[in-house]
Amino acid sequence: MSFDVEKYFSDITGGSPILHFKGNIDADLINRMLDTVEEKLVLINEDPKLRKKVYNVLVESLQNLYHHVDKVPEGFEDQTAERFGIFTLLKVNDGYKIITGNFVRNEGVNELEEKLKRINSSTHEEITELYKFILNHQRISSKGGGGLGLVDIARKTGNKLDYLFKRYDDNNSFFYLNILVDNKK
Repeated sequence: MSFDVEKYFSDITGGSPILHFKGNIDADLINRMLDTVEEKLVLINEDPKLRKKVYNVLVESLQNLYHHVDKVPEGFEDQTAERFGIFTLLKVNDGYKIITGNFVRNEGVNELEEKLKRINSSTHEEITELYKFILNHQRISSKGGGGLGLVDIARKTGNKLDYLFKRYDDNNSFFYLNILVDNKK
């Protein structure tokens, strides 16, 4: 193993943790995490508009994590997880950060990075147009998605998507996505 996923993840976070999870991502877990986050945001009296925005972006982020995670590499500490992922929600000064991490095959890194670069180099209006185009012309991929998730996250937040690929071994990388959700837009 060329790097420690857990240590690296803890080093890139910052802010006050609301919820953290690492392990197997499944539909029941996603529902429980969404319920927990909603309850915690109500308890801390978060602005309803920001609370709704965080929830909606969180739904999309967790669905992306669920649908696009690749198999855990041999030798990784958690060999029992079919869909290993890491998720953290942090309170930061200007809103919330949603940080996800999952394994991706190295052969898919360039395509995913090009998509992220395209999204990040687009204006909000261009992202909205891309969103509409994908909605009207989407084809379901082998992983069950239509390619809308990252575009929708950028559209809903109005922020650039901060990301990083860390090479894990010859066949796999770990993909981190760091999303700022604030009252901007």
